[in-house]
Amino acid sequence: MKKLVSLLVLVLGLLYVGSTLIPPRSPAGTPDTVAFGSLPVLVGGRIKPLDTVARATLLQLQGRQTVRLADGTKLTPSDWIAAVLLGDRQAHAYQVFEILHPDVLALLKLSEADGGGKKRFSYAQLTPGLAEIERQARLAEPIEAQRRTPFQREIIRLRDNIGLFVRIECSLIPPDIAQPLDELTTFQKNLVPAVAAVRLRQQGKPHDEEAARRVMDIASRFDFMAQNAYLMPVPPDDAEREDIAWRKTGAVLLETFQSGEIEAHALSYAGLAYAWRNQKADEFNTIVKLLRAELEKRFAAQLVKVHTETRFKAAEPFYAGMVIFVATLLLAVFSWLKWPGELGRSAFYLLALGWVLMTAGIATRMWLEGRPPVTNLYSSALFVAWGAVGLCLVLEKLQTRGLASAAGGIIGFAGLIIAHHLSLGGDTLEMMRAVLDSNFWLATHVVIITIGYSATYLAGFLAALYILRGVFTRSLDHDTAVALERMVYGILCFATLFSLVGTILGGIWADQSWGRFWGWDPKENGALIIVIWNAVLLHVRWGKLAGPRPFMALAVFGNIVTSWSWFGTNLLGVGLHSYGFTDRGFYALIIFAAVNLVLIALAALPFTQRLWRSEVVTGTILKG
Repeated sequence: MKKLVSLLVLVLGLLYVGSTLIPPRSPAGTPDTVAFGSLPVLVGGRIKPLDTVARATLLQLQGRQTVRLADGTKLTPSDWIAAVLLGDRQAHAYQVFEILHPDVLALLKLSEADGGGKKRFSYAQLTPGLAEIERQARLAEPIEAQRRTPFQREIIRLRDNIGLFVRIECSLIPPDIAQPLDELTTFQKNLVPAVAAVRLRQQGKPHDEEAARRVMDIASRFDFMAQNAYLMPVPPDDAEREDIAWRKTGAVLLETFQSGEIEAHALSYAGLAYAWRNQKADEFNTIVKLLRAELEKRFAAQLVKVHTETRFKAAEPFYAGMVIFVATLLLAVFSWLKWPGELGRSAFYLLALGWVLMTAGIATRMWLEGRPPVTNLYSSALFVAWGAVGLCLVLEKLQTRGLASAAGGIIGFAGLIIAHHLSLGGDTLEMMRAVLDSNFWLATHVVIITIGYSATYLAGFLAALYILRGVFTRSLDHDTAVALERMVYGILCFATLFSLVGTILGGIWADQSWGRFWGWDPKENGALIIVIWNAVLLHVRWGKLAGPRPFMALAVFGNIVTSWSWFGTNLLGVGLHSYGFTDRGFYALIIFAAVNLVLIALAALPFTQRLWRSEVVTGTILKG
């Protein structure tokens, strides 16, 4: 029976992953928001499905991709964006604006109870305070970002999020119109006499004032859409034209004044709004189906990626990876207590499954972007975790003790959690910044130095595992301690090579881009510090300058060094690597560094030696 445990665990893991690949479906008899969410739009220079826009927006507004209603039900991202885009007034009641700072809540006369205890509020709740939010944001904007108070940062973030919501809301149909389809058809029918009335009015001649007023009012709404809409949902007439030829609905509606006819897609979106507001599911689904068929006919090649992205986002492979890696860690830890062979194999199989899942996710992102795997901080977190887990698979195959599986589970989960928090800023498949627009250097310098990050982290986490097992358990016997030390040493050799080569390649790229090989930029210094620190560790080992515990303590400090180079330099906000600047993660970085310093103290300080439980059991002298 025990022999079947690992096979059963693998089958359960495969079934779980397979369940994430089942495409979502809208309930029968309801508007097909899944199909609606797959409609393509141009945003940020890239054609993407509406579902992606919804997910990225909700993450930015509230840190999660679904909308929980007061009765406990959840709206999918496509449900939410359909309500917002099609003028459903209920969208103003959805509590999607997260406000964390108590002074901002006090300013708006709101309490946590008003947000359902979740600190999330609706647009309707914020409407009375819009003017004050704008005023406070304008006062805070002239202040340098690094000098702003938490209140000022929160008020600017809230103002920007409200602005994003309003821009999305006016992307498909004219704002604040009860029946947009009727209004547009009436506008088209009466356009000629209405324009004539406006001209007569300008000339001071007798005219139909009501007709002139109505056409000027709707023209101002079209202009507002053209100026402020977030999405470009109207494709070009020619499928061969560049993606940037997609247009805003407001712009094509303004063209009606010259053409005399409303563009077909603009009318279709108005029809969708009519069907949605009047709960005509069949009519809604028919219009969506016709829109998709028309777009498929003319833009089949471009829409292959759009449909793939829709399925990719719905599957959420990296969330599934988190679950797999947590299960891997638990099985690896339990294998140290009982059934080491069976549970250890189970942990290895799940670790391999998680790595394959990450590989598929990263490969899909590469295909969608047409770029190497690392293009921004988000993708770097994925790749660091992927590289470290891959190395753990090799180590576990060489040393079947569950040690590398445990480290892989920790690093895999931690990397995906970091990536999730980095995704809160918006779309993670963003257009490439000009300074990074080189697939060659992205595939060489960036990939190689990121693998160096992966290896340095892995060495640090294995060293941390050594310390934790030695202090809190009696399972760190002599053979296990020696195996961990050898693993850390081997990984450090690997890390030093990749960090050194990656840093040199970065200098060559800098020389080509900025005209100098080295400029003591914070990011460059961080990369150099990693190389130096890894070299120091190797010399400590070769020169026998310290025993196992101090050596492991030094390896743990490599976690801090790498984190500083990877994230800490971005927090400084100075240097030529401005594309990586961020103002988030400072406290997480401090906490991570503090935890590692505690581990170092447990390993290296003389008065902590008596805390080691394993030393009593083995009778071996493991300290340096």
